[in-house]
Amino acid sequence: MDHVTGLLDGPRARGAFLLRCLLEPPYAVRIEDGAPLTLVVVTRGTTRLRSDDGTVADAGPGDVIVLRGPTPYTVASDDRVALQAVIGPDERCSIPPGAVRPPGELGVRTWGHGPDAATAMLVGTYPVGGEIGARLVRSLPAVTVLHPEDLDHAPGPLVGLLDGELDRDAAGQDVVLDRALDLLLVTVLRAWFAGPAAPSAALARRDPTVGPALRAMEADPARGWTVDVLARGAGLSRAALARRFTTLVGEPPMAWLTDLRLSLAADLLRGTDLTLAVIADRVGYGSPFALSTAFHRERGVRPAALRAG
Repeated sequence: MDHVTGLLDGPRARGAFLLRCLLEPPYAVRIEDGAPLTLVVVTRGTTRLRSDDGTVADAGPGDVIVLRGPTPYTVASDDRVALQAVIGPDERCSIPPGAVRPPGELGVRTWGHGPDAATAMLVGTYPVGGEIGARLVRSLPAVTVLHPEDLDHAPGPLVGLLDGELDRDAAGQDVVLDRALDLLLVTVLRAWFAGPAAPSAALARRDPTVGPALRAMEADPARGWTVDVLARGAGLSRAALARRFTTLVGEPPMAWLTDLRLSLAADLLRGTDLTLAVIADRVGYGSPFALSTAFHRERGVRPAALRAG
């Protein structure tokens, strides 16, 4: 299973939040929804996004902004504009006292100042449900603006489809939108990871020595991997592979493998009724005790508590 598939193969974008925002300058809207992953597609006009982590990003027509939550952020036409609205958890909107010209509901899944507003954006928040998907999200930069050329123009037709579907309120529409968001997300990530603006996690997978090592451990996490085994497969010395892996991935091979195994185990504990012994065997631990000890050491919780929670 590759890392993009891992994001979508478990709990998917069920009940995802999708909204068309139509904002007329001057505007400023703060988002505090705590979503783990958000896509913002600018379809008209321009916007400036300012994250609470200090990141500032400008985007124009056709650009896709990928946001790794849960850090709050603000979209505005100008840094000097006073807030007009704050979006909190569960998409609750509050209007600050004294706000001038606050946006409001404009119909089915549409919100803002008016249908002819100069700036239009599609916003989709993705509720990452599994540990494997969360691993991918953690590897992403906090804020990334992707231009059409960065994505080989791949999302264009999907954006049009999603924009059209937002207006509909037919039976099963939530399922249609959830699957459309799945498709848009995987299309953006796949094109981004394959292109020149790829994040470091994706670049590591392109490396001729580290990439095969990553894929081998993902394909068979239960195997008794060692740095020596991986190094022989890569045609490098043990020390050379360990250095290169740590430089590109950000942690040593065995630490990366441990996190992969525990993430797989966590998803099996939450999503299946398999016994701890079966799960331990599937993810490369010799006994339930060994798995429990590793969980407590690395995650600060026992498997039984994780399953009960």
